Amino acid sequence: MQAIILAAGMGRRLKELTQNNTKCMVKVNGVTLIDRMLHQIEAQHLSRIVIVVGYEGQKLIDYISTLDIQTPIIYVNNPIYDKTNNIYSLFLARDYLCQEDTLLFESDLIFEDSVVEALIKDPRDTLALVDKYESWMDGTCVKLSDDDIIEAFVPGKKFNFKEIDQYYKTVNIYKFSRHFSETHYVPFLEAYSRALGNNEYYEQVLRVITMLDEPEIKAKRLSGQRWYEIDDIQDLDIAESMFASDEDERVELLQGRYGGYWRYPRLLDFCYLVNPYFPPEKMVDEIKASFDKLLTQYPSGMRVNSLLAAKNFNVHIENIIVGNGAAELIKALMEHLTGKIGIVRPTFEEYPNRYRKADTVTFFPDNDNYSYTAEDLMIYFADKDISSLILINPDNPSGNYIPKHDLLGLIDWSKKHSINLIIDESFVDFSDEENSTVIDQDILEGNEYLYVMKSISKSYGVPGLRLGILASGNKKIIAELKKDVSIWNMNSFAEFYMQISEKYKKDYDAALKRFRAERGRYIEKLSKIEALRIIPSQANYLMVEITNGMSAAELTRRLILKHNILIKNLFSKVNHNGRQYIRLAVRCKEENDRLIEALIQELAEV
Repeated sequence: MQAIILAAGMGRRLKELTQNNTKCMVKVNGVTLIDRMLHQIEAQHLSRIVIVVGYEGQKLIDYISTLDIQTPIIYVNNPIYDKTNNIYSLFLARDYLCQEDTLLFESDLIFEDSVVEALIKDPRDTLALVDKYESWMDGTCVKLSDDDIIEAFVPGKKFNFKEIDQYYKTVNIYKFSRHFSETHYVPFLEAYSRALGNNEYYEQVLRVITMLDEPEIKAKRLSGQRWYEIDDIQDLDIAESMFASDEDERVELLQGRYGGYWRYPRLLDFCYLVNPYFPPEKMVDEIKASFDKLLTQYPSGMRVNSLLAAKNFNVHIENIIVGNGAAELIKALMEHLTGKIGIVRPTFEEYPNRYRKADTVTFFPDNDNYSYTAEDLMIYFADKDISSLILINPDNPSGNYIPKHDLLGLIDWSKKHSINLIIDESFVDFSDEENSTVIDQDILEGNEYLYVMKSISKSYGVPGLRLGILASGNKKIIAELKKDVSIWNMNSFAEFYMQISEKYKKDYDAALKRFRAERGRYIEKLSKIEALRIIPSQANYLMVEITNGMSAAELTRRLILKHNILIKNLFSKVNHNGRQYIRLAVRCKEENDRLIEALIQELAEV
């Protein structure tokens, strides 16, 4: 068996990275794509490697000569690489296809060794390697029968987003038997090139072949093996986090992205703090029905969006501002504060990160559960000369919750002492207490010291819309903040969501009820794992202590590398006497059970 690599393309979408180098000479974590691929192929002990070169071909040849590859290499030159597509490159190598069984690769791929091994070890002699379609994928897809027959090739221009659950993406790695090349592929390749020219793709030939009664080629489905196609600098950035040679670096790079994990095949994100049961399907369908208008028309300005927020939360428009996520409003509000601020740690660090460290006074709960009450805060901060107190309720990551009755006492205390009280209740709807919010016109009215922040992402399950609100009795500050942020700080999708959300109040209440039941079940299951101590929580996440000697970093690393599960390592937030803590989101039952199984497996190995 031999390998053929198509490496003639220019890689224009990688811009300056391919100005003087061919695409396969781009480096991922310091190693070029071609270096990695050639050594992976050499490990399979093939008879030879045929490489079709074109753009910067001699530079590529010279570079490969330095790589100490022992497998014989033959080069085929495509002199008109800038006027043709990869069908012509393969056409130039067609004689080699008819001489041996072949592994065919495109050179802009990065993959783990098991990808090639899966193809070689499969006893079937002619296969197209495919993977279940994900939203980040681009290019040719296929539809398969239950017995792996390729029923249709679906090029990009024929892609139907309504059928994506039926699609598999071609990985652009194939296994052709010599017989298949002689009787099917090469004759059709020659005929196709003569009829339609060379500015096409070699998959088009396969598309024609699959229409035959006996096409011979079938699909080989991947089952979780990692691979990535690198077309632009974002692909390169993602590939570097997926294929970092150092496992700890890979974990760090993944954790440092803070979202966008749909680009990572089958990664299950337990850092992701949202409601798994909302929005309902009907609400999503309503948004989809207006997609074209929302995409192509301007949203309303600040006044209208503040009016929508006021309607949804039953407060006056002068008392509320809507933001591009709570993060925008946190930044704007913190810039208006003066004097010393009080915070509780461990906590959500976005607030203190937006303020002067020298003017921050911190309260640390002195107990194993990091719990505290409103009275604890009033006693501690009574003589600290603070101008503002920031409270996350429930707190993050501890899940500590101050009931509304006690919170009202803290609100009265702050007003009496002229202390700004900023309450972030982004997670309050997850608590067991009904009517737990303090976004209430009667509570806000006449209290210029009270500010209530809420991220709509969390309990409403729509983080992609970037929605947040800030309500306050201080109408002057709210008016100033409205001038600080952009008049069009909301997109049309977020505005439409606020426009229709009241209709789905019953669905929201039902989702919260369902969530609380699952949280209870989840805590019960986790509590049975001897190596874990679960800290009581009223939020949609749990702070968990690891008690068997394993570090949080090690458990986080194992879950990512072995189970494709991302959790939050709390070492940077909670570093007390070497004790090890993690934070686990509460997701749906099936996903929670997958995490529980992984935790049992990894913690049992210590």
